[in-house]
Amino acid sequence: MSTDAALLLEAADFAARKHRQQRRKDPEETPYINHPIGVARILTHEAGVTDITVLQAALLHDTVEDTNTTLEEVEEHFGPEVRRIVDEVTDNKALPKLERKRLQVENAAHSSRGAKLVKLADKLYNLRDLNRCTPKGWSEQRVQEYFEWAAQVVKGLQGTSPQMEGALQKLFLERGLSM
Repeated sequence: MSTDAALLLEAADFAARKHRQQRRKDPEETPYINHPIGVARILTHEAGVTDITVLQAALLHDTVEDTNTTLEEVEEHFGPEVRRIVDEVTDNKALPKLERKRLQVENAAHSSRGAKLVKLADKLYNLRDLNRCTPKGWSEQRVQEYFEWAAQVVKGLQGTSPQMEGALQKLFLERGLSM
């Protein structure tokens, strides 16, 4: 019988191996794995999430979208529930960027609770990161446009986590936006 800690470490190890060559777009080129770990940390420390399935999905949320990982592989290692959440938060990279962004806004309200939690934590992590430093090649206008788009996505996720929604609302208000 696996302990919760072992299940989380298994997901963290899997994600670290899959993302090992990737870096964030910040000036320091932070190892990419810091992002999914940060998303899972927001869920536990700020939103009080203890559901291991949601936390595993948080650690794995970008593996299918950004690496050669398949949904079948996620299910084989972590089960059908983790696969379902990862699938819900994964953009179809075959679609144009604007279409992917539109679909995130459109689908947010129809997501499962687990997917909504992962999405909220993902947006919170990314927006805090954008406030910390501007990614390489991004203008201030592009940062503002990301905030505006994120506010539209988060609007569809409302009623999921008062803690994360409050933190996001504060970030949006600092930019003159509302959810």
